[in-house]
Amino acid sequence: MSLKERINEDLKLAMKSGDKLRLETIRSIRALILEYDKSGATTEMTPDMEISLVNSAAKKRKDSIEQYTKAGRLDLAAKEESELKILNEYLPKPLSLEELKLAIKNLAIEIGANGKQDFSKLMPLAAKTFKGKADGKIIKEVVEIILS
Repeated sequence: MSLKERINEDLKLAMKSGDKLRLETIRSIRALILEYDKSGATTEMTPDMEISLVNSAAKKRKDSIEQYTKAGRLDLAAKEESELKILNEYLPKPLSLEELKLAIKNLAIEIGANGKQDFSKLMPLAAKTFKGKADGKIIKEVVEIILS
């Protein structure tokens, strides 16, 4: 079942159960996908693109949580956190920090990166390899640690 089909099924379930927050969040994901479909893009949406859309929505929620918390709007921050939990259900399980460190070490060995001067070689490759599996900031930190 594709992500699009799963979202449509979950949308129906949320309507039946009356869970307004889940319904609203799923509708926002569905709207992102429909917007891409109707944008006239020449390429068909791939599963990676679907995950990328959900990932960007999750990132926006994280930023909103941070902003609302700084502004003292804990009610809105809590709502965003609830939406983020729902969005995370549609994302693949992220790699643990240890798994990521090991994988990036192996990648560094593979390309012969062994110092800070090789950051520009390793970082783009690591970012591309682990896109959707780990946060870009964490990938950058791990690459810096490994190359230091």
